[in-house]
Amino acid sequence: MNRLSESRISHLAHLVMDGLRKGGLADFQNEGRALTHTKQVLHGFFQREDEIDDVVRQKINSLSRRVPPGSREWDVLYRKYFEEEARKQRR
Repeated sequence: MNRLSESRISHLAHLVMDGLRKGGLADFQNEGRALTHTKQVLHGFFQREDEIDDVVRQKINSLSRRVPPGSREWDVLYRKYFEEEARKQRR
């Protein structure tokens, strides 16, 4: 499940394209195709982030001791496990 709505992803895609255009980094010959591709890339990125988030939360919940969500320890473990999972997926 993607935590961002399609309209939010669309908004972000427009912002990315506007930034690239204004920064002189890209010139889009086919604006519609570029927008569609940008949305697909963002959707894939956020989908992977959501998958990693799910794995990390499961890891923390499966620890032998209970770590309360929102605690400093939970935050530290979350960041550590998130980085580990992200590195695994980049390989």
